[in-house]
Amino acid sequence: MYKTKTCGELTAQDVAQVVKLAGWVHRRRDHGGLIFIDLRDRFGLTQVVFNPQTAPEAHAVGSQVRNEYVLEVEGTVEKRPAGQENPALKTGEIEVYASGAKILNTAKVPPFVINKNDDVDETLRLTYRYLDLRRERMQKNMMLRHRVVKFMRDWLDERGFIEIETPILTKSTPEGARDYLVPSRMSPGEFYALPQSPQQFKQLLMIAGYERYFQIARCMRDEDLRADRQPEFTQLDLEMAFVEQEDILNLVEELFIALVKRLAPDRKMKTPWPRFTYDEVMAKYGSDKPDLRFGMELTDVSDIAAASGFSVFKNAVQAGGQVKGICVPSCAEYTRRELDELIEMARSKGAKGAVTMALRADGIHSPAGKFMTAEEQGAYVERLGGQTGDLLVFVADARKIVSEALGFLRRELGARLKLADKNALAFAWVVDFPMFEWNQEEERWDAAHHPFTSPKPEDIHLLDTDPGAVRANSYDMVCNGYELASGSIRIHDRELQAKIFSLLKIDAERQQIRFGHMLEAFEFGAPPHGGMAPGIDRFVAILSGEDNIRDVIAFPKNQQAQDLMMHAPSDVDQDQLDLLHLQIVHPSA
Repeated sequence: MYKTKTCGELTAQDVAQVVKLAGWVHRRRDHGGLIFIDLRDRFGLTQVVFNPQTAPEAHAVGSQVRNEYVLEVEGTVEKRPAGQENPALKTGEIEVYASGAKILNTAKVPPFVINKNDDVDETLRLTYRYLDLRRERMQKNMMLRHRVVKFMRDWLDERGFIEIETPILTKSTPEGARDYLVPSRMSPGEFYALPQSPQQFKQLLMIAGYERYFQIARCMRDEDLRADRQPEFTQLDLEMAFVEQEDILNLVEELFIALVKRLAPDRKMKTPWPRFTYDEVMAKYGSDKPDLRFGMELTDVSDIAAASGFSVFKNAVQAGGQVKGICVPSCAEYTRRELDELIEMARSKGAKGAVTMALRADGIHSPAGKFMTAEEQGAYVERLGGQTGDLLVFVADARKIVSEALGFLRRELGARLKLADKNALAFAWVVDFPMFEWNQEEERWDAAHHPFTSPKPEDIHLLDTDPGAVRANSYDMVCNGYELASGSIRIHDRELQAKIFSLLKIDAERQQIRFGHMLEAFEFGAPPHGGMAPGIDRFVAILSGEDNIRDVIAFPKNQQAQDLMMHAPSDVDQDQLDLLHLQIVHPSA
């Protein structure tokens, strides 16, 4: 065998042992006689000493190697001289004196430094991902991900859940995002779809009587990418029968509290998690996934604005809109350019603009000040809790636009001012989402969650008269400004499910074509059931302190959904297309 010990396990208790190590040359130092090599494997580093006096052949090998060579070493464990210990390493008390060595493979000079966690252009990192994954930062992330998944599996197994795999090749059904399609050779002209989630299968497993299911599920969605989104991602998919919303929230909260305490005990976390309705978070934070690590809440000043002499505010309220503001700490000295940037940020979210008030030592400075009395300005300052040195920012518009614009400003300014405690994990539940969203372009209702979500029982009577007022029996788990999980109590009654499909303008014929299997299954004793699907990529990114989920996925795609290492997507041979009865028609220029 190439190694009897790993490079991360030797301690002072192993002194005088003869061991074999194998790994990569992490760092080489030639002291003009003695050569010191830090040998690395996944488990850590061990310092190896090559002495020309006691082991000339091994020393000759040590003279040839360079960083990232693959090396096998045999030698004796010895205690480091007093004062030369390295407390930062588990192996820092010892070193191995090489008696023999063999180069197992050479290495070209890497395109970036591997033995340091320096910033490297992401395109280069993704092109040489197998080298990037050797770096300490990435190996820590991959090991953390492994421990998170293992904890989830063990914890759920102890509570009676069973892990069941569901198909990757399935049927294309509308679930919110575009499907990735796979042509079928056996059925020319027909396609499989890659699963956006195991949604229908996990419901069918409840009907099949498995009662507590989970899966570390791979999901694929053909959607535009961003820092927290990939075309293929992983979620903890779970479903339970004979449960209500409270049962699911309590179980998942208990799981994640236990997980954080085990794997990240130094992170701050308030328990129990707060719960908000959708209306509450939109009113206070302008987001359904608020970052609760800092304040700067949205404050409604519509009542003051209604009696204002400032027509921009007054007209917005009279038109059925509202005026809200945020108090930005210690930013009263923002320059004209910085204030204009805030106004443009608000406009990027649909607002007509924004109004600022700088609370300086010599008074209130605002472009709108000449249209307001001193008493009115004071009322705004008092309502927002402003202090000297703060900056107040207001948006007056339709309610949805006000929430989106101020919510965006809150997030951006919170990040710029570093208001959030990076060591905190601010979990919360958001419940009572709208059941439907109005699609203005197509003049129809869309499911806000997915079409299998149950409405609140007390709102079912509104389906015929006021669908926009119906609340869904759905819930989101949020943390630090990210949606980490979404779930719902599902429909288990055929008649109600058909009614929801009809509201979504899916007629009876298309219901049967797309969802006939589900509707029929509901007729064979479907139990009440529900579940949710926490995103593993996003959670591990938050836990590891990474801003991008690509840094916790072994082989991710870039922002254009390309694999730069494998050069995918790519052309395929014509005979493959012929076999599938496909023809490529390129878009016209």
